[in-house]
Amino acid sequence: MRCSSPGQRRFAARTLGARGALCPACGTGRYNRTMKRPSVSILLPARNAAHTLPEAADSLREQTLEDWECVIVDDGSADATAEIGARLAREDARFSLMRNPGRGLPQALNAGLARCRAPLVARMDADDRCLPRRLELQAELLDSTPRLALASCLVRCFTTDGAPVPEGMALYEQWINSVVSPADIERDFFVESPFAHPSVMFRKRAALDAGGYMDRGWPEDYDLWMRLRLNGAQFAKVPEILFEWRDTPARVSRTHRDYSPVAFKKLKAFYLLQTYLKGRGGVTIWGAGRGGRWWAAELAASGVRTRRFVDIDPRKIGRARAGAPVIAPGDLLPAQEGDFILCAVESRGARPLIRDALLRMGFEELRDFVFVA
Repeated sequence: MRCSSPGQRRFAARTLGARGALCPACGTGRYNRTMKRPSVSILLPARNAAHTLPEAADSLREQTLEDWECVIVDDGSADATAEIGARLAREDARFSLMRNPGRGLPQALNAGLARCRAPLVARMDADDRCLPRRLELQAELLDSTPRLALASCLVRCFTTDGAPVPEGMALYEQWINSVVSPADIERDFFVESPFAHPSVMFRKRAALDAGGYMDRGWPEDYDLWMRLRLNGAQFAKVPEILFEWRDTPARVSRTHRDYSPVAFKKLKAFYLLQTYLKGRGGVTIWGAGRGGRWWAAELAASGVRTRRFVDIDPRKIGRARAGAPVIAPGDLLPAQEGDFILCAVESRGARPLIRDALLRMGFEELRDFVFVA
């Protein structure tokens, strides 16, 4: 069997060593797996992914950055995922397989992270695809910008059968591809998770210092990004589509309660209380509808009182919601001492209008107000 790609052949040639075994990629020369630490480790958990794992692996073998390892974590699969992972490891020693007892994604990610040897860790799922320059350009961005803890990229969503992705997924793709610079990401951090999890590359040390992945009843990736942010991390994206993200009805983010809309909101509320709302005497919520009232109730349970709502609906203005008056935007000044404004209106197109209004009134984003969803 010959090496199946130019990158595989160059990697095998570069890593020949007198103490190594026969090159598992093509059976020629000698390969020493312990010669040096790779530049990038790819952390790839897989469960029942036999149909898609070979395609994901093929996209890794075509990377222009060839100095990588891929740690495949078989998380209790009932199909041939483990056998395919073992075959990949025999064919190309940059792949390795570890078997996990199927205790859930956060535990599988931490087990794999412990096995990653490189200072940079790229996430990957077993049903997605990397474009050829993904690893190269993300590593280049991190290497050239030491203050960054994590680099992502633009993504393209696709379906297995070629059908259009659902509207909600298409809108999320459009949104995350619009949030690119460190300033953009910081501004919208509490709107949604600004990264597709399997599209990121992060510094292993930063992730470990933040506590790694945690199982807290909400999305483990967004939770890690929040803890990285608390530690002072900065984030950015390569402004190119480098990752193809498969959407399926059975994806865990669609079926597991930890990824429900309420779980996302509870995560945001938890970290708002540690950041923008820490030590605040009260909060003003822009949006007196159902979403705004949810935020008021959730924050009240942690001792933060909603002093007033802001809304443009004349049917709500002058009335009370959850014990707080509803006022018009023009009545917002002067700001009540100690208040912070949570902008919780989720209507499409509303955020730019609210932002412009608040800026014209003299409020400063992230100092005086932030958007949530």
